[in-house]
Amino acid sequence: MAELNLERLKIDAGKTAERLGRLTLNLLEASKASGVVVGVSGGLDSSTVLALTVKTLGAGRVYAVAMPEQGVTSIGDLKDAGKLAERLGVKFFQAEISPVVKALEQSIPIFNRETLVAWGNLKPRIRMSILYYFANRFNLLVAGTGNKSEILVGYFTKYGDGAADFLPLGGLYKTQVKQLAAYLGIPAEILGKTPTAGLWPGQTDEGELGVKYEVLDLVLHGLVDLRLTPQEVARQTGASRRLIEKVKDKVEASLHKLRAAPILEPF
Repeated sequence: MAELNLERLKIDAGKTAERLGRLTLNLLEASKASGVVVGVSGGLDSSTVLALTVKTLGAGRVYAVAMPEQGVTSIGDLKDAGKLAERLGVKFFQAEISPVVKALEQSIPIFNRETLVAWGNLKPRIRMSILYYFANRFNLLVAGTGNKSEILVGYFTKYGDGAADFLPLGGLYKTQVKQLAAYLGIPAEILGKTPTAGLWPGQTDEGELGVKYEVLDLVLHGLVDLRLTPQEVARQTGASRRLIEKVKDKVEASLHKLRAAPILEPF
């Protein structure tokens, strides 16, 4: 039986929510912000951040902004985001990003849709610009929605969804976010969704990562938290050495995304 299993990643969701709430309140007090704004997609992570911030701050201090793209964003996801915002009682706004995407496509002389990553990364950067408009307009902090699994392997857009003021879920693996979401009462239809960043039609997180989150989280826990060798992680999880080396390479290659831009001192 594998020694590294999902039991190792079980959390006390109530205590976790309470601690994250205290940290959020401390941040708002230190920054003298009036509240938070959350970009909502109808997915697990953004729904969890929305519910957590409402639990902590009350609905009156939380803004939810959906930023769909025509032909890419699922209508069902958009409806789920709106229904959750309504249920939580927060201020809900919808900002369609398609005109901005098209304007950039026409403005960039070398633009090519076939370069999917470059095209896809425009969208989180557009969305973060919109969120910071709300933040500036209403004196808010931008609550990011990234989780520890995605942060460690660099599965986020630099200066896009990684550019938030704080990351409430940044210390939780995806499987732990799911536990917190269940505690916070996130609807079953959101809990059971296939994770996607909505960058292009048919895109899924696990498809791009090449591994299920249940496996990825255990491998990361072994490599990063426990500092085990790839050989030992393979033995304890049953995952292939090839997969573990691939995850290790992703962690190392994405370190630059977690650091401030280096200042080159000329003297």
